[in-house]
Amino acid sequence: MGEKPSLFNRIAAVYGLFFKWQVRNYRNIFAHAKEELDFSTYQRAIDIGCGTGALCQVLQEYSMNVTGIDSAEAMLAIAEKKIPGIRFMRGDVLKGLPFPDKSFDLAISSYVAHGFMPGERLLLYQEMSRVARHTAVLIDYNEHRSLITDIAEWLEGGDYFSFIGRVRDELMQQFGNLKVINTGKRSAMYICRIKD
Repeated sequence: MGEKPSLFNRIAAVYGLFFKWQVRNYRNIFAHAKEELDFSTYQRAIDIGCGTGALCQVLQEYSMNVTGIDSAEAMLAIAEKKIPGIRFMRGDVLKGLPFPDKSFDLAISSYVAHGFMPGERLLLYQEMSRVARHTAVLIDYNEHRSLITDIAEWLEGGDYFSFIGRVRDELMQQFGNLKVINTGKRSAMYICRIKD
């Protein structure tokens, strides 16, 4: 998304190699969270920072009409080849999404927020809240860090280290509610209901 599209254009082919693994991982995450969030109840979803489209594919498996948006053209090119029937668009959430208010039932973003600085995350949350009717979901890191992830995120240059300590408070301030489901040793699903 707004974060370093040139970096993600350069590494898109590497992401593409992990596509099938990512699809299996998202299926497991959704299965793990089904008691808290029934994805089959949504009709329209937007994946903000969709990358190569693995999450979009899993959302589509729940019979959703899915739109994937990303700022990295190379990521989108891979996504378009791998998954027909999904609308992929180039865009930057930090500049505003090109959709009217409440265009989607669900706004979801996976492993994007930690790469943004606090002010940028606020823009992400505001846009998720604006375009979603019912629910905003982040899938990202939880407080259990690993040295390998620390090194990779330090090299990426995002705000990973601050994100871990602030995400819960940031989401509560933006949405007024938060449900956190740990979906792996170092990952969580952060679920916020949109208030009318």
